[in-house]
Amino acid sequence: MGLKAKAAARLAGALLIGALAGCTLPRSGPTASDLERRGSDPTFSMQTVNVTPTIAAITRVDTPLGFPSSMTGAGTVSPDTIAAGDRLAVTVWENVNTGLLAGVGQKNTPLADLQVDQAGDIYVPYAGRIRAGGLTPDQLRDRLVASLEQQTPDPQIEVRRVAGDGSTVAVMGEVAEPGVYPIEAPTRRLSAMLARAGGAKVPIEVGQVKLERGGTTGRVWLQDLYDNPVEDVALRPNDRVIVETDRRAFTALGASGRQSRVNFTQRDMSAIEAIAAAGGLDGRAADPTGVFIFREERSDIANRVLGRGDLVGAQRMAYLIDLTKPEGLFAARDFVVRDGDTIYMTEAPFAAWSRVLAVAVTAVNFTASVDNLAN
Repeated sequence: MGLKAKAAARLAGALLIGALAGCTLPRSGPTASDLERRGSDPTFSMQTVNVTPTIAAITRVDTPLGFPSSMTGAGTVSPDTIAAGDRLAVTVWENVNTGLLAGVGQKNTPLADLQVDQAGDIYVPYAGRIRAGGLTPDQLRDRLVASLEQQTPDPQIEVRRVAGDGSTVAVMGEVAEPGVYPIEAPTRRLSAMLARAGGAKVPIEVGQVKLERGGTTGRVWLQDLYDNPVEDVALRPNDRVIVETDRRAFTALGASGRQSRVNFTQRDMSAIEAIAAAGGLDGRAADPTGVFIFREERSDIANRVLGRGDLVGAQRMAYLIDLTKPEGLFAARDFVVRDGDTIYMTEAPFAAWSRVLAVAVTAVNFTASVDNLAN
């Protein structure tokens, strides 16, 4: 065999090795044709649907947030309203030389630092247990006068509420200065209390505010709190305000710039925005005709998408977007991604061939190097 024939044989052998190696080369996942064939298999419970503007509209599910009417309908409370845990300062003046409470030669008796117990009561000598919780200082004064004037003539009483643990709100989460703050005249509403805590540190596009009151919980978007006065609810003692980032996320896989769990960057995120957040399509490997969004779809939506009425329970859906077509781009702009979705960018067929050729070229170069060393 001549030298040229030997060289040709070596080249053919190298190409064959590369081709065989290409059969076992790793790849990012199934191709678009693989998924479409699998979706048409009746034994596999997955429905493949091409996304159109109509399909995008059907699958759009709004998830509005807002406080319940029990919170939005509650009026503001007086910042002087006495609550359990507050401390009070009471001073009693008597118009007699020898008073009931005052010592000899004294006209007034200070009763400082009276603690309001958990039942909302205080104890005052000669008046006994007096209900103070839920009253203003003026209302409590009238109640004390009514109790003491039967034992000392025309008592004059002053009641002052000292800042205590009763009328307070806990502000926590992603705020500049988390802590426990009293409900005062300037901070009787939610937005003012957040400002008192230094403001939210979370981006407004993905920020949420949760309010816990007793056994009721409400949640609102931070942007809606600022834009809609109805959501700026009046606070109550012992409320808990929690500022946090939107926890929704999707998973990006396949021929993309980023293969990981990706957090939402805004309230409503379209498929095209989700692809961009995942780093976009890999220009060297991605197949723009095969972008899939996998999700467990509600049966009512799945029935409308497929034009059926017999589906029951959550359905495995594979929504296919072709970004090479203008209508596909508009569909990707309209299709809204949901929490827990998986976005899979398929690999183009030429990517596998590129790896085969790379292996073949490596084999040829290796053969040439060996031949040079032998010569």
